[in-house]
Amino acid sequence: MTAITHRDRLVLAIAAVCFLIILIIEEFAPVNVVGAYGYVLPILLVTTIRNRTIMLTMVLACVVATYLGLLQPTKPGRFQAAVINRSVVVGVLLVVAYLGVSWEERKAREEAARSALARETENLLKANTQLIQAKDQLNRSERLAAVGQLVASVAHEVGTPLHSIAWHVQALAEEPGATPEMRKRVAIIDDQLARVVRIIQDLLSSTRPRQPEPQWLPVEEVVIPSTVLMEPAFHEKGIALTVEIPNDLPLVWADKEKIHQVLVNVLTNALAATTAQGKVTVTAGHRAASSAELDRGRLVAEGMSPLVITIEVRDTGCGMPDEDIQKAFEPFFTTKAIGKGTGLGLFLSRESAVAHGGNLAMMSEIGRGTTVTMTLPAMRSEPIPRREEA
Repeated sequence: MTAITHRDRLVLAIAAVCFLIILIIEEFAPVNVVGAYGYVLPILLVTTIRNRTIMLTMVLACVVATYLGLLQPTKPGRFQAAVINRSVVVGVLLVVAYLGVSWEERKAREEAARSALARETENLLKANTQLIQAKDQLNRSERLAAVGQLVASVAHEVGTPLHSIAWHVQALAEEPGATPEMRKRVAIIDDQLARVVRIIQDLLSSTRPRQPEPQWLPVEEVVIPSTVLMEPAFHEKGIALTVEIPNDLPLVWADKEKIHQVLVNVLTNALAATTAQGKVTVTAGHRAASSAELDRGRLVAEGMSPLVITIEVRDTGCGMPDEDIQKAFEPFFTTKAIGKGTGLGLFLSRESAVAHGGNLAMMSEIGRGTTVTMTLPAMRSEPIPRREEA
């Protein structure tokens, strides 16, 4: 039995009022059987409630009220005719009640069928969406596998000339006429060449990239090498690169090489998105960790305090629309022109941050710039001494 709604109570009240009015009319003019046909109205009203018990009660009340007219005195010889006439009225009332119930039941079945069809359609749309997502994921996996094979092949071919370049760079550093500034630049080039060689070795040694080997480090040791490397490119384009690192920050859980790759990638994106006379700011800070950040960080970071280090790269560039932000960390998604980017940088950067027990997030606004924030586990005290293995 369906629950009685406010609308049903209102209909029932109207039907009861109609019934009483017709009953009163019948009381004052019982010989006029036409008034009894008025009971059709409350029966039809009650039919819309779609409640069999209430319907049967109303039909029974109308039948009884119709025959109550026979109790009033009539002219001699008219009683038999009154019985026939009122029986006809009762028959009409029963037919109307049956047709009304049948009509409402059919409407109810149609509504239920429409609702079931809508649910099935919604389920099919959800299944179709999941199928498309699974297909896209499969396509990404196949493309990643193909890229992995290509990278391994390219890495093998690039390794030999890189070693030759590294030898010549070392020779330049040993030139008698080299100034201290030149030696500084050569040292940076040599360090980055060594980093590239290690990355290539990682690619060739396994189908999976090297897992991070983080330790507790001062934040400036993690951030400064990346900004020093990128500073000439910003200077050449006329973009101000500012670094803000407070002195009292906790130690950060980081693999210097892996986080260096993340920061260089983010700074490269900021450089591409910012026009001359713009500004890019790298800001380090710390805040209380959320429960999810604590759970994620303490799985990999021994001695993590209830804090996280935040490293923000904020630019005043063109910004990104919301639909691009949602896809920014998907593999192979890029807003750069063909040949200018692979769409793997932010995807791999987030993977690296997550492997540290942290995360990488992005906020952007068209015409106002983009902020990329990396969070990493933090520790207030000095690093825990590692025990020597036996």
